[in-house]
Formats: sequence, C-alpha cells, structure tokens
Amino acid sequence: MTVTLADVAARAQVSPATVSRVLNGNYPVAASTRERVLRAVDELDYVLNGPASALAAATSDLVGILVNDIADPFFGIMASAIQSEIGGPGGRAGGERLAVVCNTGGSPERELTYLTLLQRQRAAAVVLTGGAVEDSAHASAVGNKLRKLADAGTRVVLCGRPPAPEAIALTFDNRGGGQRLTEHLIGLGHRRLGYIAGPEERTTTRHRLEGHRDALAAAGIEDDPRRTVHGRYDRHAGYEATLELLHRDPSITAVVAANDTVALGACAALRDSGLRIPDDVSVAGFDDLPFSIDAVPALTTVHLPLAEAGARAGRIAMGREEPPASGIATVPGELVVRGSTGAPRE
Repeated sequence: MTVTLADVAARAQVSPATVSRVLNGNYPVAASTRERVLRAVDELDYVLNGPASALAAATSDLVGILVNDIADPFFGIMASAIQSEIGGPGGRAGGERLAVVCNTGGSPERELTYLTLLQRQRAAAVVLTGGAVEDSAHASAVGNKLRKLADAGTRVVLCGRPPAPEAIALTFDNRGGGQRLTEHLIGLGHRRLGYIAGPEERTTTRHRLEGHRDALAAAGIEDDPRRTVHGRYDRHAGYEATLELLHRDPSITAVVAANDTVALGACAALRDSGLRIPDDVSVAGFDDLPFSIDAVPALTTVHLPLAEAGARAGRIAMGREEPPASGIATVPGELVVRGSTGAPRE
C-alpha cells in the first residue's frame, strides 16, 4: 500500500502542510516538529510521488560529512581532509560538490535526523566519522538508513568508525593502539596506572579501554576498578577525572587518557596537585593532535593518521579511489614516545 503525505502527517501528529514544509525546506519549522516529521517519514518509508520520485532516482551535488563535534580537532582534521577531496575531477561533469558538515553533538537522534535529511536531498555521498553509539536499537536504525541511502545510489563511507555491512569502512585500530600505549608504560616499570576513559556508550571508548586491559592482563597486573574513571572527551573531564583518580588511589604513577584533549586536563590537574610530569606521574594520550607536541612536557600518545584517512575516505566517496577489496580497511595507530612518560618514582 502506498504511503501518502497524509499518512506521514497522521503519524507525526501535524498537518499535511507542515510535512510539506519540512520536506521542501521552504518555511521555518520548530526543530522538535521537524525531527518528529522526519522520524515519521523514516518509519513509514515515505517517498515522493510522480515526477519528484523520478527525480529522486538521481543523486545531487551534495555530500554530507557527519561529525560528533566540529570544535574537536579530531573531527575537524578529518572533515577538512574529506572536504579537500570533494569536487574537481570527481565531481559530476567535472564540477564542484557541495560539502555539508553535520554536527551531531554526539546525539543519536541528531545523527538519524541528518541521515534522513541527506536521503531527502539525494546526497551523492555520506561520510560518517568517529565512534558509534553502542545501542542495538540505534545501530539497527542507522543500518536501515544506510541501506536506504546506498540503494538510492549514495556512496556511504565510514571513517574512524567500526565496520557496518551497509558501508565501506576505514576503521582505526583503537584497541591495538590502546594496548601498545599501556605496554609502553608497563615497560617503563609502571604497575599502578590510572585510566581516564571516554563516554561509556561510545565504541571508541570501549575499544581503547579493552586494549589497555589486554596489556594489563598480559603483564599479570590486576585491573583495579578504582583506577578507571569515565568522562567526556574534553579537557575539563580530564581535569576532574584525574582529581578523582588521585582521591581514589594517591599511589598511581601513570595516567592514561582517552585522548589528547583529556590528557591536557590530566596534566593541569596533576600540576595543580603539586605533582611533576613525568617525575611523579607519567601521562599519555591518544590521537596525536597537533597541540600534543607543544604541550610541556610534550605528550606521549598514539598517532592516528586522521588527515590521511579522511582524504582517502573522501576519494572513495567520490569514486576517485577503489575501496578496499573486503570493504573494510584497518588504519593502524603508531606509538609516539615523548617527554610526558618516564620511569615511575621509587
């Protein structure tokens, strides 16, 4: 049975005129109403009728880039690299593509809303960056949306995100990087390591923490739950988490941070607590963001080739580079040892 605009209106509990305004984008609509309409469109799998449906068979010049936080250098670097590969020889008839960066703020609902909007705009390509939310219902909804995009001719690429059957994936080896980082500290003689993990619902958090725990287990070191604190991927969270770690166990000799920004907060908290880095406590980060080498002392971290991976994702999205044969490529991280880590105090 064909789904009509009236059916969408009834599901969203709005008027047909409001549905039309949301889909055409030609009239201001409250954000909550827009999301309700787009959710109904997605649930009912509504498609335009008549000439519009024929038009929908072709893709537009639009490319969507989804990020969790554009202010975070991790995402900014990737988005910039992806955009640098859009247009030019790979664009339709040699023309330019319009890249739109969609900032989800880490919200699963916003992620689905942007995917729905990009589907309605018949995007030529969609690139999703960073970790995914670990929620089975959301993963199913995203998978369904990615299938619809691909079926409509949109190229879908994941960059720094776990593989999904519906898309080409360039996935970062977060687990291996986390393991090598902790192995480095253990090799220096550390046995009491505090760990500042990211948000519990993110795949990146779990994979990096699993690598850390693998290294502890291999060295026969107990994974003391007191020495792990979860928080956001930002400096303030790193600061507060470090104070909490010191409160729980003042004997820790190293802090492993979820990313470099968190590590900066950890360094500030240690200094404010009268501790020296690395003489009293070593600190390590992850990602090797541009500021890491300029920290004092320079930050030991795991280098992820964010710009290179983003550029490759952009070329694949534009059809200018063949995707990996299996549809999945693992991008390794490289341990970079700098001045923030050293042998533990006696």
